[in-house]
Amino acid sequence: MKAFWAALPREGRWLLSTVAIQTLGRGLTLPFTLIYLHEVRGFDLGLAGTLMALVAVTGFLVTGPSGALTDKYGARAVLIVGIVSMVAGNLLLAYATTPAAAAVALVLIGLNFGVSWPAFNALIAAVVTGPLRQTYFGINFALVNLGIGVGGIVGGLWADVDRPGTFTAIFIGDAITGLVPLFLLLGPLRHVSGRAEASDDEVATPAVGYLAILREPTVRWLTALTFVATFIGYGQHEAGFPGYARAAAEVSTRTVGLSFAINTAVIVLLQFTVLSRITGRRRTRVIVVMAAIWAAAWALLGVGGLVPGGAIATSAVLGFMAVFALGETLLQPTVPAMTNDLATDRTRGRYNALTAAAFQGGAIAGPVAAGLLLHRGLGSTYIVIMVLGCVAIAAMARRLEWHVSDVANGVRTEPALTGEGRPA
Repeated sequence: MKAFWAALPREGRWLLSTVAIQTLGRGLTLPFTLIYLHEVRGFDLGLAGTLMALVAVTGFLVTGPSGALTDKYGARAVLIVGIVSMVAGNLLLAYATTPAAAAVALVLIGLNFGVSWPAFNALIAAVVTGPLRQTYFGINFALVNLGIGVGGIVGGLWADVDRPGTFTAIFIGDAITGLVPLFLLLGPLRHVSGRAEASDDEVATPAVGYLAILREPTVRWLTALTFVATFIGYGQHEAGFPGYARAAAEVSTRTVGLSFAINTAVIVLLQFTVLSRITGRRRTRVIVVMAAIWAAAWALLGVGGLVPGGAIATSAVLGFMAVFALGETLLQPTVPAMTNDLATDRTRGRYNALTAAAFQGGAIAGPVAAGLLLHRGLGSTYIVIMVLGCVAIAAMARRLEWHVSDVANGVRTEPALTGEGRPA
C-alpha cells in the first residue's frame, strides 16, 4: 500500500483520499429512499417504486450522451454538471411533498448516476496509468463500500419515520457530501480536464461513434460480460437476493440486513490482499475465477431454500453474501481497468459509457426477472438460472481472451505515462 500511494500522482491521491466521504452520503439515503417516499410522504408502494425506477431509467438514458460529452468537453466538466444535479436533486427530495416534486428530484439524481460512471472512470484513467489503474480501481471499490456501509449504519440509527425531519436531514447530508468532489474539481483538480488534445491527424479523422466501437469483438464480449455479471450479481442485491432469502429460505429481516454488513466488511478487509494476488495475472482468468466463486455462492444460497427457517438457512444466507463479496473483489478491479486500457485518450468516455450502460441495463433487468420467478414460487429455477449465468460469464471471459491484447489483459505494460496521457 505504501508503494502504491508513493507511485500515485498528486491528483490520484486527491481523488482516492475523499472517496469514502463522498459515498457516505449515498449510504445515508440508499436504503431509506423507498421508506421515505412511502411512510413519510404517504405515497403508495406502487407509486413509490415507480418513482424509484426513474433513477435507473434516467441514468441509463443519459449514459450514451454523457460518454460522448466526456470525450468532447472533458471528464471534469461533465462531472461538475452531474454533481450539481445530484446536490439539487437531494435538496429537492428532502422537501418534496408531491409525486411531481419527487419525480423531478429523482430524475436529477439519476442524471448524476448516468454521467458520473463514464466521466469519473475517464478522469481516473487520465491521471492514473499503467498497472496502477487496476490497483486504483480495486481500492476505490473498497472505499466506496466503506463509505456506503458507514453511511447506511448512520442513516439507520438516525432516520425515524415518526420524525420526518430526520429523513430531511439525511437527504441534506447526502447533498453536503456531494460538495466534497465539487471542491476538488474546482480547486486542487481544476487543471485536470480529463480531455485529450487531438493531434493534426486525429482532427482530420471523423469522430468514432458507438457503433464503430461496438464492431470491435473485444468491446462486444466485454460489454456482454458486464451485462450478465450485473444481471446475476448487483441486479439481484435489492430484489432477488432479499426476496429469495425471505420467501424461500425464510430468514428474518435482521439476517438479511446483517448479510449486507458482512458483504461490505469482506470487501473492505480482503480487497487489498486480493489486489496483490491478481496483479500481473490475466484479467480474463481472474474473471473466470470470480464466476466460479459466484456460482458457489448461489449454490450455497440455494441450500438455504432447501432447508428453510432454521440455522442452516441463516448460515447459507450470511455465507452467500460473504462468498459473493470475495467474487466482487476480483471483478471490480479488472473490468474498469480493461475498459480504460482498451480505449484511447480520445475515446475513453465512450468506452466507459458502454460499460456503464451494460451495468445499468443488468441492474434494471435483474430485479424484473427475479420478481417474475419468485412471484411464481420458482425459487429453485431462480438459483439454477443464477448458476448458469456464472457459467456464461466464465465462457465469455475465455472467448474475450482470444481477442484482447496482453496490455488490456493486464500481463504486459505500456511505457509509463504521467499527467493526462503524456509520456513520462
